[in-house]
Amino acid sequence: MEYRYLGHSGFKVSEVTYGNWLTHGSQVENDIATQCVHAALEAGITTFDTADVYANTKAEQVLGDALKGQRRESLEIFTKVYNPTGPKGPNDSGLSRKHIMESINGSLRRLGTDYVDLYQAHRYDYETPLEETMQAFADIVRQGKALYIGVSEWRAEEIRAAHTLSKELGIQLISNQPQYNMLWRVIEEEVIPTSQELGLSQIVWSPIAQGVLTGKYKKGQDLPAGSRATDQSGGARAVERYLTDDYLDAVAQLEPIAAGLDLTMAQLAIAWVLSNDNVASALVGASRPEQIESNAKAAGVKLEADVLAQIDAAIGHLAERDPAKTVSPATRPS
Repeated sequence: MEYRYLGHSGFKVSEVTYGNWLTHGSQVENDIATQCVHAALEAGITTFDTADVYANTKAEQVLGDALKGQRRESLEIFTKVYNPTGPKGPNDSGLSRKHIMESINGSLRRLGTDYVDLYQAHRYDYETPLEETMQAFADIVRQGKALYIGVSEWRAEEIRAAHTLSKELGIQLISNQPQYNMLWRVIEEEVIPTSQELGLSQIVWSPIAQGVLTGKYKKGQDLPAGSRATDQSGGARAVERYLTDDYLDAVAQLEPIAAGLDLTMAQLAIAWVLSNDNVASALVGASRPEQIESNAKAAGVKLEADVLAQIDAAIGHLAERDPAKTVSPATRPS
């Protein structure tokens, strides 16, 4: 495993982060989830990402239980706030001071830790003044409940405004967590240049496009049993846009590229996002321990310019690049 600095800070994270969206507390039994976490640790992964909304707080509890007994100082634990949790009352979502302050306490309790290394705004909240949100984050940092602050899926102008306030408040806003992969490149035009200027890194989710870039979905064939595309509790919606002939044909062209480098398709996809200098870490989940063992091997892989050009040629116009696709809900979800 290799490690990178997160933003303009002295804080390092593993190039592959273990994330538990759609798995812990829902798709995967707790004993298997614990095995996956331990496999991540054995692979050298020290960074773990979750959110209070995942499985309506259960994912945080499962991750906390799986990490019990580990040396806390050797781990980087991230979580997020914004989406509705609990009974979903009027103040159970968003980035108000009330919801942030109550949410951090719940997350720490479930994770079994006194602090998180990174506390992230899961989306932008248009119903709360940004000044209120950033002041609450600053107070959490000063209370020692979070060491650094990050955001997720914020637009470039929103990141810039939050960065200005963070400097005024004396706290470090060091990361953004967007979707990013060969097929979804909407952060490249505006978010990445802004982040580079201001000193933020990307911690990217869906580097393998919800499993599509592994090559397991084949044109004209039935969906693999047990795959995310067959999960009607949420996974299928995330995958369906890519299950067209055009996308599947493009992904098939990546197979000889991966084979020529002695990489799996998933390793190639993870190495591709890590080839962007502004990406500090790729978020990878797992439903089986061997998945995380294999995917962790993408850390440290260097893709030459000719390989990157071959990938661009294979994907072509199918890559989504419109920065307007980075968008938070106009109103708080309930």
